[in-house]
Amino acid sequence: MQYPAAWLKGSTLGESIASKLRLQIINREIKPGEILSENRIAADFGASRSPVREALKILAAEGLISLQRMGVHVNGLSLNNIEELYDVRFLIENFAWQRMAASDSAARITMLNQIIDKMDLAAKHNDFVEFAYQDFCFHEYIIKETKHTRILHLWTSISQIVITLMLITTKKIFSQQKKHIQSVIQQHQKLLECLQFRDTAIIQARVEEYFADSRRTLQTSLL
Repeated sequence: MQYPAAWLKGSTLGESIASKLRLQIINREIKPGEILSENRIAADFGASRSPVREALKILAAEGLISLQRMGVHVNGLSLNNIEELYDVRFLIENFAWQRMAASDSAARITMLNQIIDKMDLAAKHNDFVEFAYQDFCFHEYIIKETKHTRILHLWTSISQIVITLMLITTKKIFSQQKKHIQSVIQQHQKLLECLQFRDTAIIQARVEEYFADSRRTLQTSLL
């Protein structure tokens, strides 16, 4: 499985290497417990050690690896780690939806509907990469619209793991559970519909429903 080249536009070489290694680690092509070396990674990517070190610092900050004197220890991403990640996402997005509902959301609803349309088009063209990207854009748009510095900082710290998980999960859905694709689109539509209620309890219930479904899909995809 390859990391989409289009997603790396504007990235430094170190960020590009980190993205490709992140996918290999989360997809368990590189397994937890493995020891990697800077020299081997540099040779694999045809790069000098400087961008490799940049990549390793990024992955270490995300908790996917540990930098040790004898080499790079791969921690991986366990199901428990993923559960915790989804807990953080729920807290962030529940806050974001509540904040959006408290203001005039007409322009935002139009934008989000356009993203859902792009997801639907990607599904019709069997393009899992574009579908995953638009799915990510949907959630990131909501979060960025909070205009909340600390929320955005927290989101930035997990966003690359989130989009990588979306890529892996979406590929599995397209190859093994095509009937579920429309269900994913409908879940996004239901989230968007809740804005009209401007009711805290309804919004939270819809967000909880969405994340419960996403957790089930993710767990099935990673088994």
